[in-house]
Amino acid sequence: MPNRVTELHSIMPIENMISVLEHGILSHDRVAALPHSDVSLASVQAKRAHKTIPNGLKLHQYANLYFHARNPMMFIRKNEADNLCILRISNQVINLEGVVLSDQNAASDYVRFLSPTDYQQINFDWVYADDWTDPNQITHWQKSSAKCAEVLVPDVVAPQHILGAYVVSEEAELKLKQRGFVQSISINKHLFFR
Repeated sequence: MPNRVTELHSIMPIENMISVLEHGILSHDRVAALPHSDVSLASVQAKRAHKTIPNGLKLHQYANLYFHARNPMMFIRKNEADNLCILRISNQVINLEGVVLSDQNAASDYVRFLSPTDYQQINFDWVYADDWTDPNQITHWQKSSAKCAEVLVPDVVAPQHILGAYVVSEEAELKLKQRGFVQSISINKHLFFR
């Protein structure tokens, strides 16, 4: 794995933190049984519901993490930043059994699902680029999707893999602490497009 993959990210409503600290970051199918706040897009979830990973599980049976959370999903939710956090997840989850990587948003029609040993097929220059705009519309779409490359973990990312969190403000930090979050919290407005 490239040296720049120092951690993975999960965009999470602060409201969910008590549940996350107890149960971990759950797959779409597993979290459906629990009360929770959802920031995902219904149109994207509808596409994900019909996908199965080759030689793997249904896409909704994986907990999904981003390589980098300053991506189109966060851009869409930037006005909700005061109620969100970005969980910092140990990059060691990539070594867990059954983990699959996607070279772009897993809902994409053009996504490739990869073994962690095939990580070099991911365009990490695009994943970690500060933005994804491009004068060529097709390249713009490709960069946008690549920014959302994922690490797919079967069922759950256990709480012990959570290293800390990023928030947009001191107010968001306080909200997170009030929900029992004791790991390191850093204010990073840039990740939230502020």
